[in-house]
Parts: sequence; structure tokens; C-alpha cells
Amino acid sequence: MQSAIPKQTKFFYGWVVVGITVAVLLLSAGVRSAPGVMIDAQLLDTGWQRVVLSSAVSLGLAVFGLGAPLAGSLIARFGARLIALIGLLLMGISMLISARLSTQTELNLFWGVLSGFGTALAGSVIGATVANRWFVARRGLVTGLFGAAGSAGQLIFIPLLTRWTDTLGWRDTAFILGVVLLALMLPVLLLMRDDPSKVGQLPYGATAPPPPTPALKGRGESVMAVALRTPTFWLLAITFFVCGFSSNGIIGTHFKSYALDCGIPSGTAANLLAVMGVMNFVGTLASGWLTDRFDPRKLLGMYYTFRGISLLMLPFLNQEIPLIGFMVLFGLDYIATVPPTIALCADSFGRKNVGTIYGWVFCAHMIGAAIATSMGGYIRQTQGQFGLAFVAAGILAVAAGALSLRIRRGIAAPQLAVA
Repeated sequence: MQSAIPKQTKFFYGWVVVGITVAVLLLSAGVRSAPGVMIDAQLLDTGWQRVVLSSAVSLGLAVFGLGAPLAGSLIARFGARLIALIGLLLMGISMLISARLSTQTELNLFWGVLSGFGTALAGSVIGATVANRWFVARRGLVTGLFGAAGSAGQLIFIPLLTRWTDTLGWRDTAFILGVVLLALMLPVLLLMRDDPSKVGQLPYGATAPPPPTPALKGRGESVMAVALRTPTFWLLAITFFVCGFSSNGIIGTHFKSYALDCGIPSGTAANLLAVMGVMNFVGTLASGWLTDRFDPRKLLGMYYTFRGISLLMLPFLNQEIPLIGFMVLFGLDYIATVPPTIALCADSFGRKNVGTIYGWVFCAHMIGAAIATSMGGYIRQTQGQFGLAFVAAGILAVAAGALSLRIRRGIAAPQLAVA
């Protein structure tokens, strides 16, 4: 009798899917890093106040976060390939139109809402879904690789966008970025696959097909209705809120402006962000490796505490050499929180539900980033410096480190947990 279990071939097609997903995440990171690079050029070009531009960036981050749960649900229903294509299309259109915007309404609509929703569809949730659908073994490492793709996106795009912005202007730079985004749609269409079964394979490291998702206890209950009743979900959401607040919201958006306030040239400030991107790449890959071997809660506790201490020191660092040291250390920790957070989502609520659960946890992350972006812009405009914003982020990060240790490891909702 012929076995119904798919046979693994010598070449695992999941690595092709990983490569395409990395490319999508790289460009999504480029789109999200663009506001921090271009904000000072936009100030000079448009004459708008910093708080206006920061509010548009904040709106984009909020939409990015609020769109993540929807992205998780859409990916579960329609597959990662279609949703990645739609995300790339929306990001490309937003960049092309943003290159010609002339009003604050257009700024909020295209630079904020459309860009934010596009990056939500083609962002971190796709990486979490691919890692958990295609891999049983090496899952943490692949998750770390996807996190590192965001770092590599900074490494590639921040210096590149800075150079183009300084030479071509921010509008032409946005147009070029839009064209590149649309071009990536072709390899995604041709090479991306939604599930190992689509190519007759099992997830990497699996010996049998994944079991079907069982029915929920309680007729009519959704995944989130169950998860919202668990302390584990709220602790993951709160700590990841602080992650977004203290990384994308403060450093990702405002560090270049802080460096310029310290008298550091624009190109050097961009290089400092690139240094952070290099170290972020290393740190996130290492975090993925560590997540496969150690308690994710303890890793999160260390990451957040270390981040908080470094942010509390930042207001006292205003020279190039100390800031290089800060970016090296902060970069190692910037998104190292992602692999252990995704691992806890999967282990507590089931791999089949990770897209939905992590989508909402990531939503909290980006709401934190959005609040910090607006807060940082307001503090800089009213006080003339960023110091209070850095201190607030540092205190929250230390608190998140303590909260991480209170997460209960293991199945938080048995009716959801699927291997």
C-alpha cells in the first residue's frame, strides 16, 4: 500500500521560500526606514513642522501594527504568496504617489496609511507564518534569519536612501524605491509557495504531516477570544509594545535627528544607523540560535533590561565615538526580542495559530512604536532635545524585562495549542 506521507527530496524547497521571504522583508524594512532618513529633507522641502511629519510617520506605524492581525488572518485564509504580492503592490504605489505629494492630507494618506498597511501585509507576520509552516527543526534559526532581514534592510537601505536623498532629493528617492518594490512582485509570483504540501514535502524536521487544527472549546469562539483570556497573551503584548516603543519608535525614527542635533553630519549619522544594522543582523541571528536552546523568557528578560540601561545612558552620549559604541551594543539587542517572542506565541497557542496570535502581539509592538514616534517628535519640538524621550523608553524597557520573567512557559490555551 502506497504511503500518503509526502517524501522528502534531497533539496528542501522551503529554503527557496525563505530566500523570497527574506527579499520581501528586506524591502519592507527599507520602506519603514525611509521616514527616519528623509524627515529632515522633507522639513526643508515642504516647510511643514516636525510634529506634522512625525504624526504622519506615527500614523503609518499605527496602521502597520493594526494591519498585522488582519495580515495574519488573510495569510491563514489565502496564503503568504498572495498577501505578499498585495503588500508589495500597496507599498510600491504609496512610494510612487508620495514622491509627488503636496498636501498634509496626501502625506497622511499615502506616506502614512497606504504605506503602513502595505508593510503590514508584507512584513513580520509573513516571516512568522513561513517559519512555523515550513520548519519544525531550525525554526528559531529561521525566525532569527527573518528578523535579521530587517536589520540587513537597514544596513542596505539607510546609507543608500541617505545618499540618494542627499543627491537626488527625497521625492526621486521615494519614486525609485516604489519601482523596486513593484519589480519584486515577479519573483514572488513565480517562486513563493504557501505550504510544504504544495510541493509534496513535509516541514523541515517533521516525520509526519501536521495534525489538523482541533475545534475550539466553546461553540463560535475565535482564536483571539480564547487567547485574550490568558495572562500569557497580555504579557507578550505588553512587553512587545515596549519593544516597539523603545526600538522603531524612538531609535529607528529619531536617532538620525538626534545625531544631527549633536553636530554629526548626515552621512556619518546614516553610517551609525548602518552600524546598528550590522550588529542587529548578528544579534538577531544569534537570538534565533539561542531561542532553540534556552528559555525564551530569560532571553527576553536580558534583552529588555540591557536595552533599557543603554537608552538611559544615551542622553549623555553626544560625540561620534561614544555613539558608535552605543549603536554597536544597542544594535545587538534591537530586534533580538523577535525570535523568543514568536517562539512563545507558537508554544503557548500552537504553530497553526501563530499568524493570528503574533499578528495581534505585533500590533501592540507597532502601537508602541507609533506612540513613541509622536512623543519623540513632540518632546524635541517643545523642549529642543530628545533626552526625556530616551529616558522614558529606557524605564519602560527595564520594566518589560521584569515582566518577561512572569510569562508562564508552555500551553496557555490547550484548546488552541497544535504542534
